[in-house]
Amino acid sequence: MTGFGRGSATGDGFAVGVEIKTVNNRYLDIHVRGPQELASLEMDIRKRVNARLSRGRVDLNVNFDRTGETASYQINQAVVAAYVDALREIQHQFNLSGDIDVSAIARLPGALSSPRNDLTDKMISGIERAIDQALDNLEQMRNVEGQSLANEMNNRLQTIQQKIPLIESAAAGLVDAYQQRLQKRISELTARSGQPIELDAARLAQEVAYLADRSDITEELARLRSHVEQFREALESDEEVGKRLDFLLQELNREANTVLSKSTEISIKEAALAIKAEVEKLREQVQNVE
Repeated sequence: MTGFGRGSATGDGFAVGVEIKTVNNRYLDIHVRGPQELASLEMDIRKRVNARLSRGRVDLNVNFDRTGETASYQINQAVVAAYVDALREIQHQFNLSGDIDVSAIARLPGALSSPRNDLTDKMISGIERAIDQALDNLEQMRNVEGQSLANEMNNRLQTIQQKIPLIESAAAGLVDAYQQRLQKRISELTARSGQPIELDAARLAQEVAYLADRSDITEELARLRSHVEQFREALESDEEVGKRLDFLLQELNREANTVLSKSTEISIKEAALAIKAEVEKLREQVQNVE
């Protein structure tokens, strides 16, 4: 689910700011960005986020500053020596003149570094507080969006539920429709041949029963109702239900496809297609649900 959260903390000699942004994703995908000196905390930060979130792409940015310290830099002598040797080799190879610019060397990656002391327990605690604050802020925003999303999904479930009685009503007259269709077809064939054909009522009833059995969708409609109710119950649950909703949508789509394949009635096919359309829209929205 999309969302944004921000947290901060200050302490003796440090200030930290954390920003968290989440977007839709089927799985939990955490990306942590911060200064190199916090690299040792990355695994703990991931665990902290994982304990609160279960789905979505998570971008977490940590800004960490040491306050009250005098800026100082350390020369990486091996790196600088390698740069100087490389520059002199370039001069020699291409017969170039000129002096080596000290300011240019100072700007080269890794030539100078700012020495840092180890992180103190207070600093680590401050970073954790800022992350927790950002997660709290994020969850508040996601809860508001989640309620709006649940309302929209309930409306789509209501649309699906309204289609089921329409299908049932159309399916109730299938037996008579099959019998009339067969009788009409036989009458057309009789008229073409010019010879009367005596209909075997038992045989006709058997064919009608066979066609009716092949197109029977009673079980599919019962399962559609059940899946809709389970989906609605899951939306009201306080537990993580994203994967369960994914499964229920697969089952709803499966039943709608079966109804389509079993029936030749236009009204039933239209209703089943409408159900499939709502399921596809729900599938996109469920990617936001944990």
